[in-house]
Amino acid sequence: MASRALWKGAISFGLVHIPVSLHSATADNGVDFDWLDKRSMDPVGYKRINKKTGKEITKENIVRGVQYEDGQYVVLSDDEISAAFPRTTQTIEIESFVANTDIPFVYLERPYYIAPINKGKKVYALLRDTLLKTGRVGIARVVIQTKQHLAVLVPSGPGLILNLLRWGTDIRGWDELDLPPEGAKAAGLSEKELSMARQLVDDMTDTWKPEQFKDSFTDAIMALVQQKVKQGKVETVEQPETSDESSGTGGAKIIDLTELLQRSLHHKGGTAGKSGAKTPAKTLAKPASTAQTRKPAAKTGAASRRRAA
Repeated sequence: MASRALWKGAISFGLVHIPVSLHSATADNGVDFDWLDKRSMDPVGYKRINKKTGKEITKENIVRGVQYEDGQYVVLSDDEISAAFPRTTQTIEIESFVANTDIPFVYLERPYYIAPINKGKKVYALLRDTLLKTGRVGIARVVIQTKQHLAVLVPSGPGLILNLLRWGTDIRGWDELDLPPEGAKAAGLSEKELSMARQLVDDMTDTWKPEQFKDSFTDAIMALVQQKVKQGKVETVEQPETSDESSGTGGAKIIDLTELLQRSLHHKGGTAGKSGAKTPAKTLAKPASTAQTRKPAAKTGAASRRRAA
């Protein structure tokens, strides 16, 4: 079954555009417990409840506020919130390249596969192999569903992975933790202790084989489900229908790659699409316009249902 594209646009660096599509790199295979009414086996949803009165309120009477002090809120209108949304450019705009060892794992949030589209395979391969040979990754910004993300573009095997990053302000510092001082001597470690630890690590070292590690809780729950199915203990639940929306992009005009690379190298300090940069007469692939009307959804006042831990 072909992977469904979540987003279509282009990778941009210098004056070069690579038409690509975005695909989920992960799948949630855990157990998702839905709430059901035991009397009728109907799905159970959430109501908008006034936490003070306990009464249900309509969507029209809900506004959104941001707390700036304890108990003090600033109310924002839908128009004000819409105006603050970043402009959807359908472009993964690479702002710089850094060493592939520079980004701590704590910044990595969510991976996506990037695949070339519209005859973009050659320049896709060029970027992938260049990053592999130089040991670099691309730091980029991308807007997905009206939300701006910081991201890193990483070469991996035959493809490129776009891993969304947490913003620096979302990462807590080490100062909140009581940690031993850095360095073996400062931490009071002896050479004998270090030697024994290294030997233990060497003895336990193996190649990474993800298939060896299983989610035992999910396996146990699904085995129980299969057992109940065989026993005929199955209830019929009618789920509400959902619509499926898809998006696409127009064609891409491919021109000489060498010419674009030469022009990008001569375009000192400039990046296509940034403020003050000249718009190139030609691009490797021009991403289609995808201007969208954004309608922010009102909060329900309740957290989304998650599967039991």
